[in-house]
Amino acid sequence: MRLAALILALPLLAHAGDAAKGREIAMSGGDANCLLCHAIPGAARPAGNIGPPLSGIGSRASAEELRARIADASRFNPATIMPPYGRTDDLYQVAPQYRGRPLLLPEEIDDVVSFLLTLK
Repeated sequence: MRLAALILALPLLAHAGDAAKGREIAMSGGDANCLLCHAIPGAARPAGNIGPPLSGIGSRASAEELRARIADASRFNPATIMPPYGRTDDLYQVAPQYRGRPLLLPEEIDDVVSFLLTLK
């Protein structure tokens, strides 16, 4: 089974997600770097506006939808510029340090989902 399919097939919140860890992942400039494209309530640094603001996302999307979009948004919009945080197959121009591994581990995706669900 391809890694992307495996990640997307994992039980939702199999690791239960930690909203505090998810906030740190989303707000940091690390591998997720959500603030590069999204405005997030409570962010201490300026945010981009390429993607939609994430205020209220916990009221607009389910955990399943959020997890699937974070893992691979191109499944919903093939033209998206959002990185596939959980996919490793069929990618182009991947930096050497990311080749063969997802940007976020399934547990980290669950953490981010838990955080996003708090944004009501």
